[in-house]
Amino acid sequence: MIMSVALIWAFVVGLCCCLWLILGFRRRQPGEPPIENGWIPYLGCALQFGANPLEFLRSRQKKFGHIFTCKIAGQYVHFLCDPFSYHSVIRQGRHLDWKKFHFAASVKAFGHESMDPSHGYTTENLHQTFLKTLQGEALPSLIENMMENLQSIMLQSIMLKARCSEWEVDGIFAFCYKVMFESGYLTLFGQELDRDKNVACQQAQKALVLSALENYKEFDKIFPALVAGLPIHVFKSGHNARENLAKSMLHENLSKRTKISDLISLRMQLNDTLSTFNELSKARTHVAILWASQANTLPATFWTLFYLIRCPAAMKAAREEVRNTFESSNQKVDPKDPRLTLTREQLDNMPVLDSIIKEAMRLSSASLNVRVAKEDFLLHLDNKKSYRIRKDDVIALYPQMLHFDPEIYDDPLTYKYDRYLDENRQEKTSFYRGGRKLRYYYMPFGSGVTKCPGRFFAVHEIKQFLALALSYFEIELLDPGVKVPPLDQSRAGLGILQPTYDIDFRYRLKTQ
Repeated sequence: MIMSVALIWAFVVGLCCCLWLILGFRRRQPGEPPIENGWIPYLGCALQFGANPLEFLRSRQKKFGHIFTCKIAGQYVHFLCDPFSYHSVIRQGRHLDWKKFHFAASVKAFGHESMDPSHGYTTENLHQTFLKTLQGEALPSLIENMMENLQSIMLQSIMLKARCSEWEVDGIFAFCYKVMFESGYLTLFGQELDRDKNVACQQAQKALVLSALENYKEFDKIFPALVAGLPIHVFKSGHNARENLAKSMLHENLSKRTKISDLISLRMQLNDTLSTFNELSKARTHVAILWASQANTLPATFWTLFYLIRCPAAMKAAREEVRNTFESSNQKVDPKDPRLTLTREQLDNMPVLDSIIKEAMRLSSASLNVRVAKEDFLLHLDNKKSYRIRKDDVIALYPQMLHFDPEIYDDPLTYKYDRYLDENRQEKTSFYRGGRKLRYYYMPFGSGVTKCPGRFFAVHEIKQFLALALSYFEIELLDPGVKVPPLDQSRAGLGILQPTYDIDFRYRLKTQ
């Protein structure tokens, strides 16, 4: 009996090993990076990586060196951890495809047909559309509209109160979410065509935006799962939220709005002329733009404001820069007549706010820069070593390793508002590792051609938000000694991480 049980167990173990070999084992070939298959078929190292990406990659770097391969959810990913070799990947446009992963992820999450022209649904060059409407000559009108919307929304509720000088209490994340979402939504997607300014119409407009905000929140909750490949129908409320957003962005509805941004109006035109999308699929591409415009900006605004309020030196320096900027253009702060403006040139000449934002994003960014190999090729690294990469494998950069490297950033877990200021209080661009100057030292927006095309507007709108908040309000934490909330690691790889819980603060209009 004992012998038969032993034989059965031997058979089961042998069968499991055979299945593991068939389903998930890949042998390292000569010239390839070290490989870790993991012990779970298909998933490989996915659970370990997802639990704490930074610690996982640091431990493997210590074991294997600056490049190694891990099986993650059926895909072989080569992680490159040497910042001096980043350019070796970024310049490999001939061998690496940056679009494949992004287009596939968008289809999974938003449910539209592929935006890749090679798939035959559209001939639009989406990247060029973004560059044309979010950078250069397109920026001034975006900045102007955002400034108008921010002031209206920031002051709207507090000015309606009988005693608007009283303290208002809110969560920082909740406050940033409400103000930035509504302002960004109206700036990109415009307002209802009816320009009547009576209270009823304003309330109706507010209700529409708040409905969009609630649907956005519900959909955003499930976004990491969708990118990971889970079908949206598993999440009933998230699916309904996405479809509600799509219905509100059908072309017949958007065409009734006014002050729509160049980005959305051009995308509507190109969807209608260059694609074979049906009306719902067109609308879903606009939902993708809404998500892309908010998903990182909202938490980035939270972290920036949180660290700013928590650091008296940062608050003092920021207030001084904002005050000098408005005074230099003879502008007076008046909540009853909010007409403050900031030009692109003024925003670009605010190095203190720029450093404050960069430092907050450095501490909260967990983006994953991904490229897919078009063919077998040889990847040459900075240390003169070369590695063979197989077709369809993924090469990934995880900039949080860079941002938290104590050889690059002294005391990297500590917030230092002036970390990106030089001795002349201007932008600092020289950072070193081992005595060598780094080409890449700050990468929350991606790298190379994959860099977020809306990054300039994103930074500008956060600067506008801070400038107005500091000008109109007194702001303070309810608990001055509150600890920094942990980062929500469930969104690692997607960009700026959210806090695991909100932080309470209070604000009130400044007395004139």
